[in-house]
Amino acid sequence: MTVHHRAEGPATAPALLLGPSLGTSSALWDRVAPELAACHRVVRWDLPGHGGSAAGLIGPGATVADLAALVLELADTLGLERFAYAGVSLGGAVGLHLAVHHPERLTSLAVICSSAHFGGEQAWRERAALVRREGLAALAASAGSRWFAGDFTVPELVRDHREADPEAYAACCDALAAFDLTGRLRDIRTPTLLIAGRQDPATPPAHLREIADAVPGAALVEIPGASHLAPAQCPGAVLTALRTQLDGPARQGMRVRREVLGDAHVDRAQARQTPFTARFQDFISRYAWGEIWTDPTLTRRERSMITMTALVAHGHHDELAMHVRAARRNGLTPEEIGAVLLQSAVYCGVPAANSAFAVAQRVLAEEPDAGGPSETDGPGAD
Repeated sequence: MTVHHRAEGPATAPALLLGPSLGTSSALWDRVAPELAACHRVVRWDLPGHGGSAAGLIGPGATVADLAALVLELADTLGLERFAYAGVSLGGAVGLHLAVHHPERLTSLAVICSSAHFGGEQAWRERAALVRREGLAALAASAGSRWFAGDFTVPELVRDHREADPEAYAACCDALAAFDLTGRLRDIRTPTLLIAGRQDPATPPAHLREIADAVPGAALVEIPGASHLAPAQCPGAVLTALRTQLDGPARQGMRVRREVLGDAHVDRAQARQTPFTARFQDFISRYAWGEIWTDPTLTRRERSMITMTALVAHGHHDELAMHVRAARRNGLTPEEIGAVLLQSAVYCGVPAANSAFAVAQRVLAEEPDAGGPSETDGPGAD
C-alpha cells in the first residue's frame, strides 16, 4: 500500500513531488500545483492518516526516514527514477532526509517553512501524548493562528487537521521529535532552495538560514507576510521562487543552445514561439540542451559528429544544415565534416550521404570567408 497521491501535468514532463505539513493534506498545494503542472509532472502526496492516506502506514515511534521510505516507494510505483522535491515543514524534513541519504534520486530540493531540527524532542513528545489521550479537537481549534498570519485562513486545511487520524498524527509527532540533521547538512549536494515565512512562529527564518548557511550553494528566500503554510497564504511568491529553482536546467540549456547554434537562430526560434509550441521549446531547452549537450562524457565536437550522422540517416536536411553550422562553431573543419558524411555513406546509404553532401556544401559556401552570403538558419526547431 502506498501513500495517497494526486498526479497532475504531462506524464513525460520532469517529475516534481510535493510534500505536506503536519495536519494538512495535498490541498496545501491547491494554489501552486496547477501552475507548476504546466511544465512538470506534479505529484502531491498525503501523510499517513491525513487526506486519503491510510493511517496504518506508520505507527508509534515513527521516524522521518520511515516517511521518506514511503515517498521513495511512491516514486518507484510511478516509475520515477529521479525527481525534484519540495516540501513544507514535516514534508520539508522528508526532503532533507532524501538529500542526505538518497541524493541519487533528487534533481533539486526546495525546503519550505521547515527545519533541520524542530525545537527539541520534549515538546513533540508531549504533543504526541496529548493527541493520543484527547484527540485533535483542541489542536485543530488553534491551527489557524499557528499556520497563518493576520486574519487569513483556509477552512479546508483546518478541516483536514481536525479530521486527521490521531494515532497517525501522533506518530508524525514522534518523527519530528527524533529528527535532527544539523550535523549532516554540509553533506547535501543537491541544488537546494530554502523558503521562509517571515512571520512563521513554528519554523522562523533563522531555522532556514541555518540550513542555507550549511548546505553548499543553497539559496534562501524570505517571504514577507507569510507564516507557516506559505504555499497557501502566499502562493504567488512561492511559485516565483520554485520556478527559479526548477528552471535551472532550462536556463543552462538555453545558454548551451545559444553557444552551439548561435544567437541569431535561437532568437528567431523564440520569436516564432506560440502558446502551442511553448512547451516543446521548453522540452528542447531542458532535455536536449540542458541535459544531453551539457553531459561532459562527450565533447561538443563529438556530439556534432553524432548529430550530423543521425540527421543524415533520417534525411532531416533542414536540421542537418543547422548542425553543419553548429559543427563549424564547435571547431570541426570542412574536411572533418566531409569525413563524417563519408562515414555516413557506408552505414546510412549513398543516396542519403549524397543529399547530405549537397546540403553541407551549400552551408559551407555561405561562410563569410568563402565569399558566399551571410549565415542563415533553416526552419528546424532545435
